[in-house]
Amino acid sequence: MKAFRILSRNIRDSFQSVFRNFSLSLASISCITITLLVVSISMILSVNVNNFATLVEKDVTIVTFLDVNISDEKIKVVEQEIKRLSNIESITFQSKDEITEDMKSSSDTFKAIMDEWSEDENPLQDTYLVKVEDINKIASTAKKIRAIDGVDVIKYGEGMVEQLVAVFDVVRKICLGMVVALIIVTAFLISNTIKITIFSRKREIEIMRLVGASNLNIKIPFIFEGLFLGVIGSIIPIIATIYGYTVLFDNFNGQLFSPFIKLVEPQPFIFLLSGILVIIGILVGMFGSWRAVRKYLKI
Repeated sequence: MKAFRILSRNIRDSFQSVFRNFSLSLASISCITITLLVVSISMILSVNVNNFATLVEKDVTIVTFLDVNISDEKIKVVEQEIKRLSNIESITFQSKDEITEDMKSSSDTFKAIMDEWSEDENPLQDTYLVKVEDINKIASTAKKIRAIDGVDVIKYGEGMVEQLVAVFDVVRKICLGMVVALIIVTAFLISNTIKITIFSRKREIEIMRLVGASNLNIKIPFIFEGLFLGVIGSIIPIIATIYGYTVLFDNFNGQLFSPFIKLVEPQPFIFLLSGILVIIGILVGMFGSWRAVRKYLKI
């Protein structure tokens, strides 16, 4: 019970100290706000780039053209053999008649030409559209499909797909590295700002030591103060994140520049990001206060 009263008093004193030294606290809060805004923007870009890369990878399809004169029974055999392969996510059959109808509906020119074809004259081939689970293994999967009896040709953008995957991997790593680097820089910026704030109150700390306060009792109020600074400093970035991203998503109809580049749905993304910003603000605020008291003032 006594420990609870001491903790409650420390929390109360820390909260009051934030406003009692508001001019100094404002510098720390401003630093936290600005850096968390930058972190928020970086995380939004990183998540959306990763989402775009994932959507592109999922859309890659191995188009499997079957032999021209393949029988219906053989078509079923080919399907079963493809399904037995590893790394297969889905497989969709398209007959040459279905392909013909799709092409007719897409262009009046195609329609005029294809209407002249009889069933025996149709040069198109039955196909299977195969999606893979791991795009990094698409080349080996395509090779196995090509070896199946009854398969004529396969197409999936050989060469280009591998290059695209490599580029996306690099972009993902760069985005992740930027976010981690920004969080680290944020921690030290806030730490140094809080350090200045605490240094200006060195006399207050010396008085606490003279009356017999232990190092722990001196540190705890400042650590809680850093916590409050982190929470207050994260308010504006959270509001900007929720409102700004929602407006961006709505104004661009969930896409950027073209339907090909889709944005992540605002919910629950913005609330998860807001929670992360609060946690970052709290942790770096507490870390900044702890580091300043421990190392700078040599308590």
